[in-house]
Amino acid sequence: MLSESIAKLVQYGITTGLTPECERNYTTNLLLDLFHENDYEKPDNIEEPVNLEATLGELLDEAVKRELIEDSIVYRDLFDTRLMNCLMPRPGQVQKEFWDKYKESPKEATDYFYKLSQDSNYIRRYRVEKDQKWKVDSPYGEIDITINLSKPEKDPKAIAAARNVKSGSYPKCLLCPENEGYAGRVNHPARQNHRIIPITINDTPWGFQYSPYVYYNEHCIVFNCQHTPMKIEKNAFIKLFDFVKLFPHYFLGSNADLPIVGGSILSHDHFQGGHYTFAMAKAPIEQHVILPGFEDVEAGIVKWPLSVLRIRHKDSNRLVDLATHVLEVWRGYTDEEAFIYAETNGEPHNTITPIARKVGDTYELDLTLRNNITTEEHPLGVYHPHAEYHHIKKENIGLIEVMGLAVLPARLKGEMELLENNILEGKDISSNEQIEKHAEWVKKFLPKYPEITKENIHGILQKEIGIVFTHVLEDAGVYKCTTEGREAFMRFLETL
Repeated sequence: MLSESIAKLVQYGITTGLTPECERNYTTNLLLDLFHENDYEKPDNIEEPVNLEATLGELLDEAVKRELIEDSIVYRDLFDTRLMNCLMPRPGQVQKEFWDKYKESPKEATDYFYKLSQDSNYIRRYRVEKDQKWKVDSPYGEIDITINLSKPEKDPKAIAAARNVKSGSYPKCLLCPENEGYAGRVNHPARQNHRIIPITINDTPWGFQYSPYVYYNEHCIVFNCQHTPMKIEKNAFIKLFDFVKLFPHYFLGSNADLPIVGGSILSHDHFQGGHYTFAMAKAPIEQHVILPGFEDVEAGIVKWPLSVLRIRHKDSNRLVDLATHVLEVWRGYTDEEAFIYAETNGEPHNTITPIARKVGDTYELDLTLRNNITTEEHPLGVYHPHAEYHHIKKENIGLIEVMGLAVLPARLKGEMELLENNILEGKDISSNEQIEKHAEWVKKFLPKYPEITKENIHGILQKEIGIVFTHVLEDAGVYKCTTEGREAFMRFLETL
């Protein structure tokens, strides 16, 4: 059985191109060594295509049986990454192949690297496929919704083991380049099948990789090779455009650099991008403006729930200069009437979430104005999902949400299934501990639907989740999409 499973995995490596045919014996022996096995019987034939998930499952079961690992998702993930490493080309080989293909076209290079990141099981296709995804119409265009199911939940054993593991300082974080090839531990994922492409932006060394939890097509991460905090400044805009010039078919954006309105990893300077067009990018300019000193730059307020100034020009340097000017003015801007405060008690509140792209021969930069002020009424943030929507989305509104993709917690899958059954059976939702938080929401939207059936209930819930997320985005807008909001937005733009 072990011989057959190893043979299947090696064949998978050869078929996908991870492993050259001339390394068949070498790879087989690496895998045998992991199992402390000396004997091998070559199977007569291997049925193709090889199912990677099933084959890894067989090998992991064997590792548990031989007491090489504990039977837990964390230990299985650590071990199957070791298995996949036996098939992998070395980082230098991947880099050479990437840049050879780049000479043909940037898209050919990224196509190769994205496929390799999936074939290597760094991006676990079979988990990502479990993510629930749908689109919902909104006043601002078609919004993307996803319930993220690709991150496995840790089991109690692994959580307990992680508490006993000495907190390491290597790698410093999940974005550091030292992760490439790292074996991992119970509190840090294995990265032996991870590869990074070194790039230069703003004359400094950066890395280009894909996210293991791809929320959208070719979801990539671009990170500083130095472990240094995120900072939105002139250099950030330069770096965004340097990347877009290298890969003009990709957009690149940055989370804001302040808590609440920022991303989950503010300690390491990084951007996120990919080959996908979000609703925000499709949204038109609603009101054009002319900015003094930048009359040659097309600029305007975007029809979007968050407060976005879009600037466009064929010369990216003009956009960098204008964006820097907007940022500097916004950092110090206060408008009490609009409840915008640059700082309170010495704590700064204003920053920007920028997104860069190239459309034809023109560069675009969306500057999303952010403010992280809190009050007693809104302790998690005034421009953050308000409490009435926390049953769906409580987490920060970062770059991906800003652009119109809701990344919703895995808990919602089970809760929505329970809600469907309870609504169809006419049960009291508030009496069920697991879904009582949704009771008020359901009470509000049910009267809109005169007929609710087994066939349409799922679609109704998906639509209503989309409506909630649209309101969440509106909460995050510092200027609302109202006459008063637009007037306040123009007051700021006039200060430029």
